[in-house]
Amino acid sequence: MNFGKALAVAAAPASRLGLIRALVGGYTLYYLAKRRPMLRRLVRTDESLFAPVGPVRVLREPLPAPVADRLNDVTLVTTALFALGAGHRVVGPLHSALLTWTLSYRNSWSMIYHNDNTLVLHTLVLGASRAADAASLDALAGRARPVPHPRYGWPLRLMNASSSAAYLLAGIAKVAGPSGWGWAHGDGLRRQVAVDGVRKEVYGSSAAPAAYALYRHKHLFTGFAVGSLVLELGAPLALLNRKLGKLWALSMFGLHWGIRVIMGIKFRYQMSGVSFTPWFEVERVLRLFRRG
Repeated sequence: MNFGKALAVAAAPASRLGLIRALVGGYTLYYLAKRRPMLRRLVRTDESLFAPVGPVRVLREPLPAPVADRLNDVTLVTTALFALGAGHRVVGPLHSALLTWTLSYRNSWSMIYHNDNTLVLHTLVLGASRAADAASLDALAGRARPVPHPRYGWPLRLMNASSSAAYLLAGIAKVAGPSGWGWAHGDGLRRQVAVDGVRKEVYGSSAAPAAYALYRHKHLFTGFAVGSLVLELGAPLALLNRKLGKLWALSMFGLHWGIRVIMGIKFRYQMSGVSFTPWFEVERVLRLFRRG
């Protein structure tokens, strides 16, 4: 295989990058708006739970609750503008910074949600790129119709690379743990499903019905464990071939829905499918509407 050719950034249409910006922004707007009441309650909880992560480490103590509320509200406003592609040269970087702060601040209270990382990374890439040259309010206000160019391809490649890196790290963490490569036997995964189910039952929730049905079938967990390791450790290979990348993205999408069914754990950004859109020619949807 010619690795240089495989890693080269091909020209991509501006509409593809623009539509993905709109999808990521639209998802983020829904995600944050739905959690606005929760975020207001969170910043008013016991200050002893505050353990700053990421950029929030500049703080020695929590922000006053009203200040945190206003930052959350401003982030919502920039999210809407980002999704619409309005004033992107200013809004893009500003929204990226505010989203990074907002989600880091949320993760600084009681629990870290690692599934937010990919959304933040994707937003940082989009905010720093020319993601509003098409499929945006900025494009409607202008007259130029951009032609396909690598400037619209590299952000997509970088988004895919950040996704691949996140899954690669997850795979490395599994084999670097106490079980080592023995994690592939499935015993650790099976125990994890059992512990998660017991924890839910103890704290008033309920384990997923599929967990009860599948627990007795040890060989299935071996298959699940091997499959997850192949997908995670092999993630960088998806960057070398477009067809392989699409197959990998569809497989990971299915993996997250499988986790939802078996363990009841929701990786919302990934389960929405938006996380995997940079692997596909999503602009074809726009062409269908134009034909209609």
